[in-house]
Amino acid sequence: MKRLGILLSGRGSNFLAIHQAIRDGRIADAEIAVVLSNKADAPGLAAARELGLAAHHIPAAGRAAAERDLEFVERLKSYEVDLVCLAGYMRIISPGFVAAFQGRIVNVHPALLPSFPGLDAQAQALEFGAKVAGCTVHFVDEAVDHGVIILQRAVEVMDDDTAETLRARILVEEHKAYPEAIQRVLSGEYGVVGRRYLKIGGI
Repeated sequence: MKRLGILLSGRGSNFLAIHQAIRDGRIADAEIAVVLSNKADAPGLAAARELGLAAHHIPAAGRAAAERDLEFVERLKSYEVDLVCLAGYMRIISPGFVAAFQGRIVNVHPALLPSFPGLDAQAQALEFGAKVAGCTVHFVDEAVDHGVIILQRAVEVMDDDTAETLRARILVEEHKAYPEAIQRVLSGEYGVVGRRYLKIGGI
């Protein structure tokens, strides 16, 4: 049984999608070991507690990233987490955090990377005039929205889209893509070849 650690800062809709996928069997032989948040009042944290999951607030305000992340790492290790899933976690994690879980941190970003990394990806896509947008699930490395891509899902950009309407349609795809990507990672059937994530049989 693989153990997932979820980090979130807000509503936790991707966390709830992951939880449902585990219940449905779309993510096999896995469980959510712990949910952590930098926000004490994050609705996702409250939702985790309502589901009976271990859920903790780790303060971030006024703390150096390395100090904050050391506490995150220690808490994740105490729960023997195999894979860390960033689900709307609105902090850039430190190199020390990345090193502690090298190749075992995943994130979902609301754009088709490498286009439009960073904040307000949907607004960036509209400003650029993109006709196709979407989401990317990727491994996390030391650079922002840079790690190897696991999978992507695309949505058409409509002429009357706003950042909000585009965000809502992309979020629907995130809820499908993130569980599928986690299942790929946990299956052991895929591996990183250069910058590509490919099905290579059993590892």
